[in-house]
Amino acid sequence: MPLRIDAVGISQLRHPIVVRDRALSKQETVAEISMSVDLAAEQRGAHLSRFLEVLDASGGELTMRTAGAMLDDLRRRLGASTATIETAFPYFIEKRAPVTGARGLLDVGCRFTFSAVADDRTFSAEVAVPVTTLCPCSQAVSDYGAHNQRCLVTISIAHPLGDDPADDEVVWIEELVELAERHASAPIYPTLKREDERFVTMQAFDHPVFVEDLVRGVARELQVDKRMSAFSVEAASQESIHNHAAFARVVSP
Repeated sequence: MPLRIDAVGISQLRHPIVVRDRALSKQETVAEISMSVDLAAEQRGAHLSRFLEVLDASGGELTMRTAGAMLDDLRRRLGASTATIETAFPYFIEKRAPVTGARGLLDVGCRFTFSAVADDRTFSAEVAVPVTTLCPCSQAVSDYGAHNQRCLVTISIAHPLGDDPADDEVVWIEELVELAERHASAPIYPTLKREDERFVTMQAFDHPVFVEDLVRGVARELQVDKRMSAFSVEAASQESIHNHAAFARVVSP
């Protein structure tokens, strides 16, 4: 009995790509890529080499400027009605220490997903941002000091992908990083001198937050941003004095 396949393609492909960079226009990185289409019941298999041909034709650029054409090209070449491109990659942001200005590169885990179903095309982005959180409860009950921890804030956004890439408003990776840092106790810096460590330690102490505070703060800003149609935000702290992690999550209606 013939059976339609929802997704067939290639995965775990490591490939150099180019993504948009707010400060430098573009950034080259290495991604793990998955590309797939649906397969009609009467069609035995997909020509996997065509996925690589589409990727090569894009010049390795995986952005809103190129994704729509790539999705259309995949469906045309493989006779499919749906197509999906997923890519996970590290993105690097130069950060300066707060006092000395010492430079360093912060690596942020990112995931882009582009999909097309019939006439609907969508784009989603996920950014995982490391920050510092300091526990308000620990601060309140202690004579001095408070426990703090590394926290990973994962922000996911989605919106339709238009026919004209020029019409799509960019939500920069840097914007989402800054959003997470704004609602944390303190940012993470790649390079810190002694003066910087003092500053960051006291900054965290002056801005204690629970994971609940953090996700609520980020979500409130995302709710009023008209550039996206859906979002989720999760904060997960690796507790420094407990044998568990603490997390909170908000998903848009």
